[in-house]
Amino acid sequence: MTMNSLTPRYWLMKNEPDEYSIDHALAAPHQTIPWDGVRNYQARNFMRDDMQVGDGVLYWHSSCAEPGIYGIARIAGNLRTDASQFDPASPYFDAKSSPDKPRWLTLDVQALRKVGPISVAALRQYPQLEDMRVLQKGNRLSITPVDARHWDFILGLIDGRA
Repeated sequence: MTMNSLTPRYWLMKNEPDEYSIDHALAAPHQTIPWDGVRNYQARNFMRDDMQVGDGVLYWHSSCAEPGIYGIARIAGNLRTDASQFDPASPYFDAKSSPDKPRWLTLDVQALRKVGPISVAALRQYPQLEDMRVLQKGNRLSITPVDARHWDFILGLIDGRA
């Protein structure tokens, strides 16, 4: 599978820190981990249709005491079938998926640096971010697009420019 070549985009990607924290990713070979276990069709479609090598990623820790942005990463590519869907011992096993008709994909994400954390409460303090998807009620999607203006503002916060 190949990644497309559109203008670079920005993403927020949620991961549980017990599975793959930003520290795990930074300690991995080439600071790169497979982003597997995605089991939502819209998130899968973002991976398949919209993400490309070099796209920026806000590395979000979820299902923890303080959800928020913990790192900056980039899409490293290598879009492929997620093998965990075929493993009955995996929490991501999908009995309806088969090797000849796989449902789920994975790709590689490269951690660039640890930040913050920048909590949800901290992000909500800024009117510039009020329409950011992750801050909307009911948003539970593990992968969401991030507007360039939100990306720039958050990097400004991280780098002390905002």
